[in-house]
Amino acid sequence: MTNRICVSILPKNVLEALNLIEKAESAHADLIEVRLDSLETSRKLSDLVSHTKIPLIATNKLLSEKGNFSGTETERQKTLFNAAKNGFEYVDLDYSSPKLKAQIKELSALGAKTIASFHKFDGSLSIPEMNIILEKQINSGCNVCKIITSAKQIEDNLSVLNFVSSNSSRANLVCFCMGEHGRVSRLLSPLFGAFFTFASLEQGSETAPGQMSIQEMKTAYTLLGQKL
Repeated sequence: MTNRICVSILPKNVLEALNLIEKAESAHADLIEVRLDSLETSRKLSDLVSHTKIPLIATNKLLSEKGNFSGTETERQKTLFNAAKNGFEYVDLDYSSPKLKAQIKELSALGAKTIASFHKFDGSLSIPEMNIILEKQINSGCNVCKIITSAKQIEDNLSVLNFVSSNSSRANLVCFCMGEHGRVSRLLSPLFGAFFTFASLEQGSETAPGQMSIQEMKTAYTLLGQKL
């Protein structure tokens, strides 16, 4: 099994995004998540796509999702659809959106794959709770199901890894815990069948709590005897 790593970047402008994409390529990232919520303008997104052969994920997080986008929901969706029209391979959508199925259908028509994302920032979930979310994600027609919780203690990683192991054959599943205590599941989830995991480009450029750098992850996988 190949452990796929998605490097998440948070550029302020297109020029910085191009530079960060080059660095992610040099680090041999498998995917690159471009956080659009801090980008000054979403124009010229096609430049990012033409700059790399690595699949790009468009994400635009609201303030309520620990992101930086302060515009309206309509404006946020417009930015994501613009990314799809400009060739981004994946678009990350909020699982709780009442228009999720319609958005997935529209984005699929544009040729983009979709990620239905659920985040719990204040704690963990039980396996039955995660099963309910996964069922709804699968039924939405998305290409990737993403369920992210927060670890308050190291044991919280166990249920997530167990869930990934039991359900990775049902869907392209991305599932781990955020936070310092969640680093274990960030690292190990692909070993249990997760579609990919997230890393920062380097130490100090984390886009979410508990992220390891791609180099740290690759070093750990090598020590574990895993294929890169």
